[in-house]
Amino acid sequence: MHQPVEKSLRARALDALARREHTRTELFRKLSAHTEDLDALNQLLDDLQTRGWLSDARYAEQRAHARQSRYGSRKIGHELREQGVSETLIAATLAGLKTTEVERAREVWQKKFVAPAATPKERNQQMRFLQSRGFDLDVIYRVINQTEDDC
Repeated sequence: MHQPVEKSLRARALDALARREHTRTELFRKLSAHTEDLDALNQLLDDLQTRGWLSDARYAEQRAHARQSRYGSRKIGHELREQGVSETLIAATLAGLKTTEVERAREVWQKKFVAPAATPKERNQQMRFLQSRGFDLDVIYRVINQTEDDC
């Protein structure tokens, strides 16, 4: 029988980065399970960042772009925080999304609901749905009120 070949940290890191973008924090978490030498791991991550293969900014842009058609800025910002992206990068990434927030919220609303709310109960349900998708209340009110005005 073959003995399994142990992958090096560098090989594991490159495999992960070949599949998708990662933040430094996320990659550190994944790789720390395979080594006890955290200094060597930090040096590897520094090297990957220096070469441009590991970028929190690129991860944030990619993640925001992938999620923007289904979620609001609040939810996307929360996901980026969970992955260790810095607040300055999050603010820069979300600044571009804020300009299209109402349009994106309206599209999300239209995918879920066919008609504006007829009762206060339906209106609250629609508002909760948009809130759960990470849209701000002012954006939600604009979407709900516009759809009611369109009737």
